Amino acid sequence: MDRLERMLSRPTARPYRSKDLEASDTPYLNDDGLLDFGPDDVENPKNWSMARRWYITIVAVLLVVNATFASSSPSGALDSLATELHVSVEAAGLVVTLFLLGYCAGPLLWAPLSEFYGRRWIFYITFILYIAFNFLCAFTPNFTGLMFGRFLTGTFASSSLSNAPGVLADIWGPVERGNAMALFSMMTFIGPALGPVIAGFLELKENWRWVFYVLLWLAGLTLIPMFTIPETLPAIVLRNKARRIRALKIPGYEDVKAPVEVTDRRLSKMYAVALTRPWKILIDPISLATAVYLSVVYALLYMLFTIYPIVFQQKRGWNSGVGELPLIGTAIGAVIGGAIVFANSKRDVKKAVAGHKAVPEDRLIIAMIGGVLFPVTMFWFAWTGQYNSIHWIVPTIAGVFLATSILLIFVAYLNYLTDTYLMFAASALAANTVARSAAGAASPLFTQYMFDALGVGGGGSLIAGVACLLAPIPFIFYRYGGPIRERSKFAPTPSKEPVQEPASASEQEESEKVETDAEAETSDQ
Repeated sequence: MDRLERMLSRPTARPYRSKDLEASDTPYLNDDGLLDFGPDDVENPKNWSMARRWYITIVAVLLVVNATFASSSPSGALDSLATELHVSVEAAGLVVTLFLLGYCAGPLLWAPLSEFYGRRWIFYITFILYIAFNFLCAFTPNFTGLMFGRFLTGTFASSSLSNAPGVLADIWGPVERGNAMALFSMMTFIGPALGPVIAGFLELKENWRWVFYVLLWLAGLTLIPMFTIPETLPAIVLRNKARRIRALKIPGYEDVKAPVEVTDRRLSKMYAVALTRPWKILIDPISLATAVYLSVVYALLYMLFTIYPIVFQQKRGWNSGVGELPLIGTAIGAVIGGAIVFANSKRDVKKAVAGHKAVPEDRLIIAMIGGVLFPVTMFWFAWTGQYNSIHWIVPTIAGVFLATSILLIFVAYLNYLTDTYLMFAASALAANTVARSAAGAASPLFTQYMFDALGVGGGGSLIAGVACLLAPIPFIFYRYGGPIRERSKFAPTPSKEPVQEPASASEQEESEKVETDAEAETSDQ
């Protein structure tokens, strides 16, 4: 295993060059006599070069694109899938549902493993297994095998969605991280939007199996850069550094230890927390309202892959390739939303330089914009899509700004959850991911029936009406979020400390470190 690790480490651009350089540097110890990163330590992931950190960011985001692209791609080829495997089109929609159910299971499994063993080995193992079960999906002779393969590929693909934000937190400082997270968020929308477009054209000339061939090709192209991702988790980087120093037998440092090596850190305890704490936080008012809101938004995102074919194929008679092209508008909308987030991040930096003391509720300003834009654009899309006499470009443009509103809501609320729960943010985000993924998984099962019964205008109006009911949430939290956080058991505020469950020494130390980092992020932005 050590030999394999050394081999895989060679292309990861280690910041040190030789054993002589390692031996010449005096190890930096903290007040407890344990190995730590020194000032401007070149091995600290946050001190790596800008080019190297952006390279790691792009590769991590490319893994996310594989996952999100795979989630929706088969929805563009359901007719040929249903015909060849002798099932109904509604049953064929389970290829999306089961993949998203894998999203529900995955984060609770992979997040503790990545915190215990490090980021890159989880990437390596899960992505290889994702590719393996995509082969099953591509070549399965029956529908049962396809369903089994789709659930497992969704489970393994979810590792990228839960692991990539951790990598970005490892390598970027609080202010810089906003732009990297905006790029990550854009890809979570652009991937699902492009999947059905490509699948629709493949169905015209080939069949549904070609969708999975494309997924395999994309994964194969991603595999090589994926192996160049270095370990970024600071605790593991320090542990590896301590092992090298002990092997070098530097005088006075023969028994040096990293903090993670002297704490009672057990995987069983990490799983005990990971499987219970998210549900306790989920019923917290801010977490619950956010989960409801994002579940509706996420369900709509995956409903669009059924709604667009209804509007442009069933009603207007376009073929399965051209009929999916308007979905490109949603990718454009995600880019517009990302540009707004970038601009807002620059504004926050200027305010921080001017001495502004930020609070979590500052994150909700763009959620207010998205919350108002969401129902407006949904009504616009629904009633212009209802009538064939209206030019196709009108509902397509509505879809552009609908995607913009969705991205603004997502980015704002995920940042708000992080700033609200600080050291418990991972649990809050895990609960939110499971809730919204379950909603997304259910949406393909009822969307066709809903729009058959209500029509495009009526079905879209129902969604927009729910969005109107949810739109006041960011305004309420912006005004009353502070008092609500003060009454929460899990949201630390200046006036109190959060109620913590009994934890081991390592968990307490890790929580204190995360809390310090998160408080720095809040004050810097």
